[in-house]
Amino acid sequence: MAHHQFQPQVYYSAIGAHEPALHIAPGDTVSTTTVDAGGYDGSNEPVTPGGNPQTGPFHIQDAEPGDSIAVTFDHLAPNRKIGYTSSRIAANVLDFGYIPKFDDDIGRVEWEIDFENNTASPLGLDGPLNGLKLPLCPMVGCFGVAPPRGQAISTATSSTHGGNMDYRGFVEGVTVTFPVFVPGALFHLGDGHAVQGDGEIVGTGIEISFDVTFTVRLLKGRTITWPRAENKTHIMAIGNARPLDQAVQHATTEMVCFLQEDYGLDARTIHVLMGQVVEYDIGNIYDPAYTMVCKISKQTLENIGATRT
Repeated sequence: MAHHQFQPQVYYSAIGAHEPALHIAPGDTVSTTTVDAGGYDGSNEPVTPGGNPQTGPFHIQDAEPGDSIAVTFDHLAPNRKIGYTSSRIAANVLDFGYIPKFDDDIGRVEWEIDFENNTASPLGLDGPLNGLKLPLCPMVGCFGVAPPRGQAISTATSSTHGGNMDYRGFVEGVTVTFPVFVPGALFHLGDGHAVQGDGEIVGTGIEISFDVTFTVRLLKGRTITWPRAENKTHIMAIGNARPLDQAVQHATTEMVCFLQEDYGLDARTIHVLMGQVVEYDIGNIYDPAYTMVCKISKQTLENIGATRT
C-alpha cells in the first residue's frame, strides 16, 4: 500500500475520461491539494479558470465497469487564511416573485480562517454579523468518477457518477462509494468548503483551497447505481436529479438496495423499518441537479441484529 504525494498541474471543469494524472493501486493513499471554486490556490493566486476545477483524475488499477470504488477522506483542511462566499439566496430557493431588498451592494463576502481557534469570520460586514465566528467544518463539494457513455459532465452538476453534490456530510472520516463506469474509474475531486449550510443555498460554501488525503479501495464485482457513503453513525445513499422528488426516489431506492445487498434484509423488513427510522438530508439545491441523502443509523441496524454480509 503506497502513499503518494501528488502536486496537480492541470485541472478540469468537467468530470470525464481525461488522461490520468496519477496511477494508483487499490489500498493506496494520496495526499494532494485542490484549488477553490474560482481556481485560486493555497497562495490565493489564480492558477486555472473557475468553475469547481478538479484535481486528478486518479486511475485505480484493475477497476472496471461493474465494480465500485470506496474513497475515504483521511484528511480535509483549508490551506489558506481567506475564503469567500456569495451573499444572496438563490431565487429558486425562495417563493416565486419574492424580491429581497438590500441596503448595500455587497456581492461577495470574504471570510478570515482562524486556524488557531478553528473558526471562520466574515470580513467587512457591519451589524449583527460583525464578530461572528463559525466553527470550521471542512467538506468537499464536488468529486466523483468518470461517467458512462463517454460523457464529460460539467462540475456545475451531478448524476450517478457523483459531481457537484455539495453535501455538508462529506467531511473528514467519511467513506463514499462510487460505481465504476470506465477502466480505472478516474476519480476527480475539488471544490473545498471551510463551512457550508445545508443546500448551498447561496451557491457557495466558504470557498477555499484544500490539503486533502484520501485512500481508495476497490470493491471488485460490487455493482451499485448511485453513490453510497458511511460515517461512524450512519449509512447513506445519494440521489442526484431535478426535480427534488426524483432525487428522493433515487436515494430511497438505492438505500433499499443497500440494505438488501449488504445487510441481507428482506423487502418487508426494509420497508417497515425505513418507514419509521429513515432520515433525509439535503445536499445541493442550487445547481441544475439537486442532491438528496437518505440515511439509516448504524445503531438502528445493530438493534435489529442486522450485520454486513
